[in-house]
This record gives sequence, structure tokens and C-alpha cells, in this order.
Amino acid sequence: MSGRFIAVTGAFVTACFAVPAHADPCEAPVPSQVGVEFSGLVRYVGDGDGLCVGRTSDPNEWIEVRLADFDAPELHTPGGPAAKAALERVALRREITCTAERGRGGRGRSFDRVIARCWIGGKSLGDLLRQAGVAEGGN
Repeated sequence: MSGRFIAVTGAFVTACFAVPAHADPCEAPVPSQVGVEFSGLVRYVGDGDGLCVGRTSDPNEWIEVRLADFDAPELHTPGGPAAKAALERVALRREITCTAERGRGGRGRSFDRVIARCWIGGKSLGDLLRQAGVAEGGN
């Protein structure tokens, strides 16, 4: 069998049987203005710098957040899974308060997430992750 045939066949099989990526469950509209404060429990952690905050167990009320003060490695790169696990240890099911901010590019949103600085017990979540030894390195 030629290498080309195997590559084409592999691509066909992958396309036909690929499992769709699991989307995050956060469904609430994100705050549209900088300075808006919101709070709730951390209900879901998507990666090392992304989470969902909600006051109830209904995902339709969960706000998706991109942390303003911490850039974790991407989930599919070295350090990414460890960063996600650290964020889960530090924040999952804990009360959090967030304030919407502008990101590096001046925007208040990153894709479908609000860019926000968040605190647990008066401590910045970015600082808590650094204290936990999580390496930065995302974008």
C-alpha cells in the first residue's frame, strides 16, 4: 500500500468517525461593559484560564470567563492539562467575584467569554494560580 493511500484513508476515517468536541456548558450572555461585577460559584473549568460562574445550577445562567490576569498554556500543549487541574483545585465549587475588564487588545470579550479579573476570598485568581506553581505561557 502506498503512503498516499494510507494518508487519504486515515483522513477519511477520521472525518467520518470523529467525535465532536465537547463544548463548555456556559450559556448565559456575558456582560457587555467593562466594570460590570458578577459573582457565584465556579461551576465549570474549561482550561487553565477559563471557567464558568453561576449563582444557580442552571447552565443557562452561567457566565463564561477568560481570566484577565493569567495566561495558562493552551490545553493541548505541555502544561495545559496541569493548568486546568490546578484551576479546578483552586476554584471549582468555590464562591468567586469577578469584574469585567479590557484584555490586551482593548476588547472586553475573547470569543464568547468575558475577560474578567476574579477573586476568591479577596485574593486574585491569577495570583492564586501563580502561588500554586502554575506556569504561564498561553495567548
